[in-house]
Amino acid sequence: MASALDQMIDDFLCSICLGVFTKPVSIPCGHTFCLDCISKHWTNCDTLFKCPLCMEEFYPKPMLRVNIFIADMAEKFRNTVEKSSNTPDQAESGKVFCDLCTKPKLTALKSCLVCFTSYCPTHLEPHQKISALKKHKLIPPVKNMESRICKTHDEHLEMFCEADQMFICESCKNEDHKTHKVVSLEEEAQMRKLGIEQAGMDKLIQARQQKILEIQHLVEASRNNAEEALSCSNRVMSAMVDYIKRSQNEMTEVIKMKLNQIENEAKGFLNELDEELMQIKLKNLELKEVFITDDHFAFLENFLSLRISSPKVKDWSDVTLNCDQFRIQEAMVKLETTIVQEIDALCDPTFKEKQRYAVDVMLDPDTANPLLIVSEDGKQVAYGKHKRQVRKKPERFDQVLNVLAKEGFSSGRFYYEVQVNDKTQWDLGVASESINRKGDIRLSPKNGYWTLWLRKGNEFTANAGPAIKLHLREMPRKVGVFVDYEGGEVSFYDADLRACIFSFTGCVFTERLFPFFSPCSNDGGKNSAPLIITPVIYNS
Repeated sequence: MASALDQMIDDFLCSICLGVFTKPVSIPCGHTFCLDCISKHWTNCDTLFKCPLCMEEFYPKPMLRVNIFIADMAEKFRNTVEKSSNTPDQAESGKVFCDLCTKPKLTALKSCLVCFTSYCPTHLEPHQKISALKKHKLIPPVKNMESRICKTHDEHLEMFCEADQMFICESCKNEDHKTHKVVSLEEEAQMRKLGIEQAGMDKLIQARQQKILEIQHLVEASRNNAEEALSCSNRVMSAMVDYIKRSQNEMTEVIKMKLNQIENEAKGFLNELDEELMQIKLKNLELKEVFITDDHFAFLENFLSLRISSPKVKDWSDVTLNCDQFRIQEAMVKLETTIVQEIDALCDPTFKEKQRYAVDVMLDPDTANPLLIVSEDGKQVAYGKHKRQVRKKPERFDQVLNVLAKEGFSSGRFYYEVQVNDKTQWDLGVASESINRKGDIRLSPKNGYWTLWLRKGNEFTANAGPAIKLHLREMPRKVGVFVDYEGGEVSFYDADLRACIFSFTGCVFTERLFPFFSPCSNDGGKNSAPLIITPVIYNS
């Protein structure tokens, strides 16, 4: 009767050399042999080549190739057997043979801890039939049975002390381990197996499943980033081409206009010079007529009667054409700078990272000018037709149409988005807690305001002190505001295009900053739409 281990060993043995496969090859009938074994077996075959096991014949000689899978499994099995050979008390280290058999020895079925002998099925029969021998302790076959006997009491080690983590016999239990928790070997083994399955295998499975999800997420994120990069690249190239064409047309028109101005100016100068030249020539003729006589009396009489005087002409010494208008190199440098700024504004790679710092912003009606209407949820503000009856408070703006958020920030980073479409005027940004809220207010960092505004539907200005005019390719529908308190940065974004509009950098903040809003006046009904704080939709 063969054990499962015996069957496993047989699966990795070559039927020719009876050893573990070395360079295993499979022939067409499906049987496997060592490469050298089957090659030598077929050495003397001229025409037909037979399988040593099933005797199936092949012609021509099959091509032999190493079965990589079986070779790998055989090598792992060989390594396992070699490692296990260092543990002599385990039957799995190799076959345990019957101690009573003469050659050839049969595989043992059981080992007796009383007789210290291993028995094959035939020699085990007495232990199964004789009453006295039935009382002996039989265990699965092992080579080193002495390790199963207590060295102190010469009894079987058939229990396990959980307190001391050691094998014990019945006498050990009654003496040194009376107060300890003692269980049978079977119970301890089952508990350990369950622990291995639950703690070990489950963790391994979970770790690999987590790693699979992580890799899949990274691949998906890389795919999204690649798509975004391609989209950004297309936008940049398209914008560059459009801007260069537009700039080329503008430069052409400017150059033509400047040349026309110079030609007109030159034409005026030439006409004026021609008139003066004619006057001078006429005077010159008159003088020549006077000079042709030798009669001094006549000369003086003619001279006095003509009342000759110098012609009235301009001093042309300092007159020149204004050709400084053709400073092409300066114009191209300016064009190059503008193009770079346009490209930088098109696709900010840090935009999605900044969106991670989104905060929930709500408007503070106690700071709102009486002409402003703040919605109940604190997410919208618009200009009202009538002045509201509100309590006078030190935090309220009394003249300018401003309102602040309820919550201020004195550290870290934060980001929020505001819908601004359908408006011709608005102000957005952040303001320091100690700003002046009474009377007329000038927006600038010096006064505690870091803001951007829109006027006349298309005039953008960064209120940097002095103000900076901004030229945008498109009117933003939604503006994102990002603040890095410690980093000294306030940046504004076209949230739909993910493009940077303007950044205040190198700022030094010393007090709480509050999100700042102004929907401005109605502008004759063209600016009645509210400013709306919208949820930030972040796509990872």
